[in-house]
Amino acid sequence: MKLEVVVFSVSDVDRAKAFYENLGWRLDIDIAEGNFRGVQMTPHNSEASIIFGKGVTPDNSGSAHSLVLAVDDLDAAREDLITRGVNVSEVFHYAGGPFNNAVENPRVGGRDPQGRSYFSFASFEDADGNGWLLQEIKERLPDREWKLTQA
Repeated sequence: MKLEVVVFSVSDVDRAKAFYENLGWRLDIDIAEGNFRGVQMTPHNSEASIIFGKGVTPDNSGSAHSLVLAVDDLDAAREDLITRGVNVSEVFHYAGGPFNNAVENPRVGGRDPQGRSYFSFASFEDADGNGWLLQEIKERLPDREWKLTQA
């Protein structure tokens, strides 16, 4: 098994499509039939895609939170998004460790003080408020990559 697609809602399909195209993401499909429209897009270098549209999910746009994009250079990724007109947060780390929102004021400004992979982030949202995290991974922990096999 592998994660293939994350599906979420948007209020305006064309606006969302333009946003993700502006990020340089590949358009895989844009299909419309009757009262349905589905758009699938894939981030650069990713094997997993996103799907959004009209009639794809219940109507609750902005419901996706903490969708993670792994990057090997957080500063370069932030700069790329900023030049594309995206409002990106400053770099931060979590007070209690990655994704730990159980502590008061979980996000602390600046990089992880120890400079560890997996511990430094930046965030942004699309026009519907679907939230994305950039997570810097310079070096993966041992045994954290699948060996590709051909069937």
